[in-house]
Amino acid sequence: MKLDTRAMRHLASEDWRVLTAVEMGSKNHEIVPTPLIERISRLRGGANGVHRSISALAKVGLIARVKEAKYDGYRLTYGGMDYLALHTYSARKEIYSVGTRIGVGKESDIMVVADNSGVQRVLKIHRLGRISFRTVKSNRDYLKNRSSGSWMYLSRLAAMREYAFMKALQNEGFPVPEPLGQSRHTVLMSLIDAFPLRGISSVPDPASLYADLIALILRLAKHGLIHGDFNEFNLLIKEVKTSKKNSETNEEEEAIDLVPILIDFPQMVSMDHRNAEMYFDRDVACPFFKDAKKLVAKDGATRLDATAAASGFSKKMAKDLEVAMREQIESRGEGAGSDEEEYDESDDESEDDEDGASEPVVIGGIGAEEAQEEPLAEDAGKLKVDG
Repeated sequence: MKLDTRAMRHLASEDWRVLTAVEMGSKNHEIVPTPLIERISRLRGGANGVHRSISALAKVGLIARVKEAKYDGYRLTYGGMDYLALHTYSARKEIYSVGTRIGVGKESDIMVVADNSGVQRVLKIHRLGRISFRTVKSNRDYLKNRSSGSWMYLSRLAAMREYAFMKALQNEGFPVPEPLGQSRHTVLMSLIDAFPLRGISSVPDPASLYADLIALILRLAKHGLIHGDFNEFNLLIKEVKTSKKNSETNEEEEAIDLVPILIDFPQMVSMDHRNAEMYFDRDVACPFFKDAKKLVAKDGATRLDATAAASGFSKKMAKDLEVAMREQIESRGEGAGSDEEEYDESDDESEDDEDGASEPVVIGGIGAEEAQEEPLAEDAGKLKVDG
């Protein structure tokens, strides 16, 4: 779906209170009754003020009235969740403007954003349930009493889990984007000037790159982790300039190394997981799982599965998300696809412009100048990129 932030700067404080009230009510109601919205928001203007805000929010698609409902009420839309998350980032001065969508898939949207100083960042918006949740919702056992807000609950869990793992991995020096923040169903991270592996048709030394990828899998195993979706869609290749001495001339020469960057972590599991071997084999057929298992916590390596668990992500949350992620993967074909796959947008509330591009929209304050966009890398020194 298209993230249109133009209405953000026109929302009054009362509108934000009402939108937050709908979010809070959604924890226990699929359709939040209007009287409950009035009680939670506690506007000075009473019912009249609430109804004015409801009208304003519904007009821009942040909440929606459900036809043929048994009572008068509203549901929170993905757009409403997006706005609440962006409002939080703006208050923290972590996001100032929103630019182009650079990635789209069944389970997330990837946006380029900028902070107050114009530094570009990446905002990942989790959207579990956008497409294949039609099949997931038929098996609600794992959601229990949360079925009314399942898409919000699961999308929030995916963001929490991704942020926890990304932070733990970065602290151990793994090649991952820098986690900068997390709010609701979104994760804010650094923008890496790199190419998706799925778009690279050739590299100078495939054997060397393959060895680096296997080494990365084994390094994860050593720290007690399995990525769970290790494929060309979830790997970036970054060109790093280095200096190497020429053995013949004994002079320093410029060289370019290809460094794999790992992304997408909501489906990551522990090496102690009951289905760990299945997840490991889905990532790579060689080396064998039993060999990788011997590496776990070897030589005093930190168990990052325990570190992530200590971040507040409970076992129940992990179970809920795991079942949902498995359903999502099975619905698209096991081992195929990722966040960059195409999907049918016919059910989205709005569609992108034909060219998919847009000017950055300021969300950080009225009258402020727009953050300047910097172009992404256009040329690759050693890579042959498709298209």
